[in-house]
Amino acid sequence: MRRVAIMQPYFMPYIGYFQLIAAVDLFIVYDNVKYTKKGWINRNRILCDGHEALISLPLKAGADSLHVHERQLAADFDARKLVRQITGAYRSAPGFEETLPLVERICGHADRNLFGFLHHSIVATCRHLGLCTEVAVSSAFAIDHGLKAQDKVLALCQAAGATTYVNAIGGTELYSPDAFRDRGIDLRFIKSRPFEYHQFGKDFVPWLSILDVMMFNPRDAVVAAIRGNFDLV
Repeated sequence: MRRVAIMQPYFMPYIGYFQLIAAVDLFIVYDNVKYTKKGWINRNRILCDGHEALISLPLKAGADSLHVHERQLAADFDARKLVRQITGAYRSAPGFEETLPLVERICGHADRNLFGFLHHSIVATCRHLGLCTEVAVSSAFAIDHGLKAQDKVLALCQAAGATTYVNAIGGTELYSPDAFRDRGIDLRFIKSRPFEYHQFGKDFVPWLSILDVMMFNPRDAVVAAIRGNFDLV
């Protein structure tokens, strides 16, 4: 049995992304997928003064047709400024001292290629949390990379020897169980359970970046939620 998941890279995504990683044997990150401006590839949400606030990676100008691995961080990207923004938001959080070195390591990564930067941030966070799932890159698989949507997922699953494909619950309308079954692959979806915690005593703001979860919870509690606070449906 070999469980596989395939996702776009995101900058410090929410806990469900890491639950998906923990639920599989192989996690494939798309590098040869089109960059989308309005998505979460180079931005996410943190808590600031009780409200959600955006953190983002500025990018060099580029054509809309470029893939993620063809985009670069802007020349004026200031890692120290991003660290200061996160520090200002969470300095008083109980997990700040434990999480800050990870933040500095991610923001200070030398690679200015967008995919390289994001790939490093995902792997570094997994290591910090003790997640040992193998992480691979989509372009490393010998498939027809001109395929789109479900067809590309199926090709990657077959190339990776998947017996089960696990996707985020939001993808239930995108995939046909019969199409996967015809190729001997079981299609499953991961559904995160609510995970509420204390955020400076104000109204809880859910589904922020994994940074928020780590800032307010002991590492063992974060790992327990990642490994078990979800359902496979």
